[in-house]
Amino acid sequence: MARTRADDFPEKQRAILASAAAVLGEGGMDKASMAQIAEKAQVSKALLYHYYPGKDALIFAIIRTHLQELDQAIAAADAPSLAPRDRLRLLVHTVLEHYRDADNEHRVQINGTPTLAPEQRAMIHAIERQIVRRFATVLREINPALGSGPLLMPATMSLFGMMNWVYMWFREGGAITRTDYADLATDIFLDGLSSVPAQP
Repeated sequence: MARTRADDFPEKQRAILASAAAVLGEGGMDKASMAQIAEKAQVSKALLYHYYPGKDALIFAIIRTHLQELDQAIAAADAPSLAPRDRLRLLVHTVLEHYRDADNEHRVQINGTPTLAPEQRAMIHAIERQIVRRFATVLREINPALGSGPLLMPATMSLFGMMNWVYMWFREGGAITRTDYADLATDIFLDGLSSVPAQP
């Protein structure tokens, strides 16, 4: 008879995923083992395998959960009634705040997505595209000249480049706060975005 899920499954699942992200993000995908993850999560290997049949399933769950929660946070924070530039600033702040304490999940996303099965990658890319579309909509409002032309996607992904690689260099308690950097990145991006000309 199959084991049923415990009443505290969501809490256990969240703790397991956080522990797995730490082991995979800090130790590397290849070197990390299910035994190390179980030890970090303070659960038995049997319980870990009950929830996740293998490391691949854990990697997929970490990435999917990370991106789904990011997309939900962006959707909840979005305020179409704001002026477009203020709306973008709010979304940048939301993303960078969501990235707080999520460096390991980010590493797993970057390094683990290529290792996923094709159908899993398709699911991850669908969530990523949804997030990108949310930002592209606002960028188009800020500079209508972008329209749906060839520069809209490069402009949008340039902004994500400023946000997604923060984990490589940003340190809490450093010379700049997370909030300050969100404003700095938005200001730099907005000043450049306004100069993009209309495309034929």
